[in-house]
Formats: sequence, C-alpha cells, structure tokens
Amino acid sequence: MEPNWQLARKRPLLEKRARITQAIRAFFIAQGFLEVETPQRIPANAPELHIDAFPSGDWFLHNSPELAMKRLLAAGYDKIFQICHCWRAGERGTRHLPEYTMLEWYRGDTDYRQLMEDCEALLTALCPEGKLVRQGETIDLQRPWPRLTVRDAFEQYSHVSLDEALATKGFDDIVALQIEPQLPQNRPVFLIDYPLRHAALARAKPSDPTCAERFELYIAGMELANAFSELTDPTEQRQRFIDEERQRRDVGKIPYPVPENFLRELRSISAAAGIALGVDRLVMLLCDVHHIDDVVPFPPEML
Repeated sequence: MEPNWQLARKRPLLEKRARITQAIRAFFIAQGFLEVETPQRIPANAPELHIDAFPSGDWFLHNSPELAMKRLLAAGYDKIFQICHCWRAGERGTRHLPEYTMLEWYRGDTDYRQLMEDCEALLTALCPEGKLVRQGETIDLQRPWPRLTVRDAFEQYSHVSLDEALATKGFDDIVALQIEPQLPQNRPVFLIDYPLRHAALARAKPSDPTCAERFELYIAGMELANAFSELTDPTEQRQRFIDEERQRRDVGKIPYPVPENFLRELRSISAAAGIALGVDRLVMLLCDVHHIDDVVPFPPEML
C-alpha cells in the first residue's frame, strides 16, 4: 500500500518545525525560564467577545493557558513558559486552525517593554544570520524593531481617526483590512498602546489611562504575537470580565462562568507581563510557506 502522500510530502517541513520547537525550548531554558504544563480542560476561559471556546462536558477546552499560568505567577513562579495546544471555535483559514500551537511566556516584576526585547532576542536566536526571506523579500531582523502606536497607525494608514473608529465600533475591521496590509514588510514592527477597551486583561498606561500597555508583533504583515503588562487589580479585572461577558451574551454566545480562583489569586501579583505567540505562524514565516496546513501534520479536514 502506498503511503499517504499528503503526510509524506510534509516531512521536510515537519522536521524543520521540530528543530524550531527545540530551539525555542533551548532559548527559554538558557534564559532561566521554567517550562510548565497546565490543564487544557478548564472550568472557564477569560471572556472575550471575539473568541469562542469549545465546550468539553460542562467545562471548556482552553483557548490560552493564560489564567493558569498567571496563577503560577501569583504563587511565585516569576519566569515561566509553555508550548501547548489551544482551541478556538470557528477559526479556520490560511493562517487559522481551530486547534493550534501556542507559545506563552510570563515574567514577574516587569512590563510589556521587556517582552518586546524578548521577541527580538528569540527571533535573533532562531535566525542568527539576522534576516529571513519571505516571498523573495528579505526581512531585516536587526534590533531594535520599530514601535508604532495604534493612534499613529490610524493616522498613517486609516481613512478615519482612531477616535472615529472607536465611536463607530469599526476598530477591528479597520485594523485588519486597512492597517495590517500596509505595515512595513521588510522589518518586524510592534503595534503598541491599544485603546483600553481593546485590552481586557491589560494594565492601563500610567501616562495615558485611555491606552493599555499592549502590543502585537507583526512580521511580513502577519500577526505573530499578542502581549501586555498584566492588569493585577482583581476588582477592576472582575468588572472587565462582567462587561465582556455582557457583550457576549447580548449577541447570543455561550455564557462563561467567572474564573473565581484566578480572580482570588490575582491580587498576589505585584507586576508582570505576558505574551502569546503562534508557533504555527512562526514556523510558516521561518519556512517561507503560505498556508498553515503545510506546517501541521493533520489539519482538521484530514482527520
């Protein structure tokens, strides 16, 4: 019997993926991080309007290990990372899978600026030549990478101002359809300082409380990572969860219970920052492929 050609042809890419994953682990271990594993079936995810979890009995599959990892932070684990599978219902496309691989890392006693440096250092470790090639174009990884505020991005690339986009609830569509395609292609860029209402778990920026200390990393126009300085006030975090859950229920989405254990332990974190980076997309970039199906053995349609 002939082998499954769809699987067989992926072997070179899957071998590269394995080496990339091993290099990621080596990077964080060398930086003094502890690798952790947290449950993937949990009572409740953090409620977010645009992210839907898969039910698993009367619990849910996690769409991020975030809540459990922050509980470890609260218990004194100040430098931790995890590579794990996560699930998001309704996500499928050339860059999306309903089951995907996430790299998350967290640092205590720091803010989102340190995570930008971590991203630069990680990509430098994975690309020691200081560049990568995407669709025939060279991407310069020399540090530091540009930082662009969301407000400035709207001024440069959008047909409306940030304030107008927020007033008309067109923020997400404008970012996806107008801003992302126009971001620099030959350099990574950090899109920083999101409006507070678009950063439900992030700390407000002290110099401008309408903004959150949040960034997303884009490389070759692809969103690769989402990060922020952590909100550590349990009262404010509870209210944000309530507001987000109200929006979810208003559009008929599955209700989520409040993650009480997380909120109770959150007060034990003085300051911290965390980041989620899509491993499948990172492999796509480093291997210069254009469809996420090519870098996983079994996309859902093959099962």
